[in-house]
Amino acid sequence: MKTLNHVSDNQLVKSFQEGSNSALEVLVNRHKEKIFTSINILVKDKYLAEDLFQDVFIKIIDTLRANRYNEEGKFLPWAMRIAHNLCVDHFRKVKRTPAITTSDDRDIFEVINVSEASADNAMIQGQNHDTVRRVLDMLPDDQREVIVLRHYADLSFKEIAKMTDCSINTALGRMRYGLLNMRKIIAEKQIAL
Repeated sequence: MKTLNHVSDNQLVKSFQEGSNSALEVLVNRHKEKIFTSINILVKDKYLAEDLFQDVFIKIIDTLRANRYNEEGKFLPWAMRIAHNLCVDHFRKVKRTPAITTSDDRDIFEVINVSEASADNAMIQGQNHDTVRRVLDMLPDDQREVIVLRHYADLSFKEIAKMTDCSINTALGRMRYGLLNMRKIIAEKQIAL
């Protein structure tokens, strides 16, 4: 498995389709944090997010085993789209719309690797993340969703547009207005970062 860690997603998919379960393990480990955190942000329930995360990989495995995967080197956006669709399906089942918020215990910025030179820096960084999360919570859902998908999941605006079923210009506009609104909230509430 050590050699598989440096292999592209496409090569891992091909290896899994040829019978290598360790290739799937590498794929899961490579992308699990981004996919799980995105689901958790969308559903605001850690336990539900864990269930949906498992469902995402069951769908991925079924699709790969049936040789229906044809995303041409875009495994993560494809997996994120599956996750997003499962979240939307969940909300349709419970007849409510998805509200994207980060008021749960997971922080969207936890995956950022910042060196922790001291306990003070770690505490300040944690406070900054909490502040950003509170500001994000004040945004309209569509703006918050685009900011999370762009800055956390590293998706392109084209991928975000496809995932949220809107045009690229709409996704760009939501991002722009979301950032403007965040700046406005920070200024109005005199929030220090």
